[in-house]
Amino acid sequence: LLFVVGTVSCTLFLAVNGLYSASDDVIELTPTNFNKEVIQSESLWLVEFYAPWCGHCQRLTPEWKKAATALKGVVKVGAVDADKHQSLGGQYGVRGFPTIKIFGANKHKAEDYQGGRTSDAIVEAALSALRSLVKERLSGRSGGYSSGKQSRESGGGDKKDVIELTDDSFDKNVINSDDVWMVEFYAPWCGHCKNLEPEWAAAATEVKEQTKGKVKLAAVDATVNQMLAGRYGIRGFPTIKIFQKGEDPVDYDGGRTRSDIIARALDLFSDNAPPPELLEIISEDVLKTTCDAHQLCIISVLPHILDTGASGRNSYLDVMLKMAEKYKKKMWGWLWTEAGAQSDLESSLGIGGFGYPAMAAVNARKMKFALLKGSFSEQGINEFLRELSVGRGSTAPVGGGAFPKIHSVEPWDGKDGELPVEDDIDLSDVDLDDWDKDEL
Repeated sequence: LLFVVGTVSCTLFLAVNGLYSASDDVIELTPTNFNKEVIQSESLWLVEFYAPWCGHCQRLTPEWKKAATALKGVVKVGAVDADKHQSLGGQYGVRGFPTIKIFGANKHKAEDYQGGRTSDAIVEAALSALRSLVKERLSGRSGGYSSGKQSRESGGGDKKDVIELTDDSFDKNVINSDDVWMVEFYAPWCGHCKNLEPEWAAAATEVKEQTKGKVKLAAVDATVNQMLAGRYGIRGFPTIKIFQKGEDPVDYDGGRTRSDIIARALDLFSDNAPPPELLEIISEDVLKTTCDAHQLCIISVLPHILDTGASGRNSYLDVMLKMAEKYKKKMWGWLWTEAGAQSDLESSLGIGGFGYPAMAAVNARKMKFALLKGSFSEQGINEFLRELSVGRGSTAPVGGGAFPKIHSVEPWDGKDGELPVEDDIDLSDVDLDDWDKDEL
């Protein structure tokens, strides 16, 4: 498993081997085998979504292997390289690494694992989930989602999260909504529509959970609601259209499996999601947490508040926020500090020689960085980050091979700076007339 590199010169994006091999008891999962191995399985699964470059994932690896060996034949333990298989990670709402999910009775409603990262804690959580699964089966409450391809009239699938729309309800629910809608126009007699129904229903439930209802899946019986069908030029079934506020509807032309539908829905959610947080480096924890959890952290050093005032600083922060929005799909971390507040960090990143503001993109795992050489503007930063995204640009090692000590500072209060108050000097006892008598 390799992380793609654009050119040899840029080592921020370095090829990294996967964390597991065929000799391990951890089962490698991909979009090709995930449905068969996990979704269609009667077994309980623990699945880790990881990225090879992630330091936390690397530290988890030996514990995950030990847990897999201990649970062999009892609970299935798998791993997904979500850096390589981003569609699979996106399907399950993976936003950081490692993410661990438990697939129990209802394989289409995985639970997040929030426990410890030791093999003992993982095994204990697995056995607890297994006991719950067995109790559900004994009580007759287990069963999960039926994948039978039955028609809407016969009640196939769990359609509770698919919103049925009509000529009368469409505009109120869709056109006037701030949410994103994926709408299927179907005909009850259509064979392809019947095949799509269980996939659409399963996707609706997963998308609702992963996006907190911000992306909705709906259905319109086009044989009954002919006004809507004519309005949107429906000529065949099923036709799926995507509606976003203030934009013309567009056709969905992707795959018809639940994984395809979910992946597209999560892409739409990401496009409309808020940008990542822009944090001030006020402590070592802020820097370490942000940079360890992301492939790259973008660090800006802004001029002293006395040099720019609040309005000038806010203009620089606005530029950073716009870039964070533009590149939010990269899931990078975004940080800033004031010139002089973290002088050791500046020195380790070679900042200061170009003046302020300055920007560095840091790969904390490799302890490599690249410096913005152009202007601190939307255009200049965009060119810098675009080059990094495709693997181009020159890099250098972080001075000392590690982040230096970070000083704890008070966060900026959003106000203009104030000059320090100096003590008045009493000159009443100084005889100025004697000065001209002094010889040079």
